[in-house]
Amino acid sequence: MIKFIHVSKIYPANVQALDDVSFFIKAGEFVSLVGQSGSGKTTLVKLLIGEERATKGQIMIGDWDITKLSQSQAPYLRRQAAVIFQDYKLLTKKTLLENVEFALQVCGQPMKKIKSIAPQVMKIVGLEAKMHRYPSEVSGGEKQRTAIARALVYQPKILLADEPTGNLDSINAKEIIDLLLKINSFGTTVLLVTHNREIVNQLKRRVITLHDGRLVSDQAVGKYMI
Repeated sequence: MIKFIHVSKIYPANVQALDDVSFFIKAGEFVSLVGQSGSGKTTLVKLLIGEERATKGQIMIGDWDITKLSQSQAPYLRRQAAVIFQDYKLLTKKTLLENVEFALQVCGQPMKKIKSIAPQVMKIVGLEAKMHRYPSEVSGGEKQRTAIARALVYQPKILLADEPTGNLDSINAKEIIDLLLKINSFGTTVLLVTHNREIVNQLKRRVITLHDGRLVSDQAVGKYMI
């Protein structure tokens, strides 16, 4: 599903963000990506969604070499490899449901399909009772559930969760992780980028560790080692 083949990323002034990184993530895996600030995690996510280009190496999603991604292909990639962020990125003047609907509107889906899909996805994330509320009227955990719902409307093959529990207390964080595990059980590949040692250790799933831009550990049933 995801292959990094000797990938390096060098920014101006010879700043090495990633250095000869190689790994393979199978379809349907749940993988945690860990590392200290500056280890290269954010750069890796940006490469996966086509926001940055690799300086060297090859990145494959399925049979698609995204190192040769054209600008016109980038929106399609971001629907196949959807990303959720720590800060939710919701539109404050739209309800939770309207935020999810808007994701479909921008890619040109017909309104009949939008009105059918969006409520179904809100039910999957457990927000059917609150979907007509605004972001200011719900908790941080419910905002993050909305962000996940917005990503799911594309039926992505890969879900990239970039510090999704960073702004949440432990109870809400556990609920978000449980939701990601539920989504993974449907067959979606999940890559969880996190600093949360407790979550990683409780998951008992595969853990990839970056340090100073290099892959230093890849454990099939891993722990947070840094």
